[in-house]
Amino acid sequence: MTTRATSTFTIDTWEAKPYDERDGITLSRTHVVKTFQGDVEGHSTAELLMAGAREGSAAYVGFERIGGHVHGRAGSFLLHHSASMTRDAQAATWTIVPDSGTGDLAGVRGIARVIAEPDAGHTFTLDDDLDG
Repeated sequence: MTTRATSTFTIDTWEAKPYDERDGITLSRTHVVKTFQGDVEGHSTAELLMAGAREGSAAYVGFERIGGHVHGRAGSFLLHHSASMTRDAQAATWTIVPDSGTGDLAGVRGIARVIAEPDAGHTFTLDDDLDG
């Protein structure tokens, strides 16, 4: 059965290290740490490979480990990031890496969505399937 967990998160650490900058395009490795509040409670760490293009468009790939509680169930899981954005569209969809769940979240699978809010906040939804 699919359930939806809705949360917000704050970005505690954003460490971008450019490794190629030319012609108005920047390639970087970025380390991110987040804190989640809501149906998902906990912390995450992510490593992203990012491409920032002219006019504010961007794309990135990466992995994020979220640890804490989802609807009161303790454990962790990995998200696979793969997204493209324009300066006008700031939403992303990520997938849970199969068989990455631990603890009470073992076997979790599903999709996460993030929307960047106008006030610089972030809304996070997790549509997950977890037996039991």
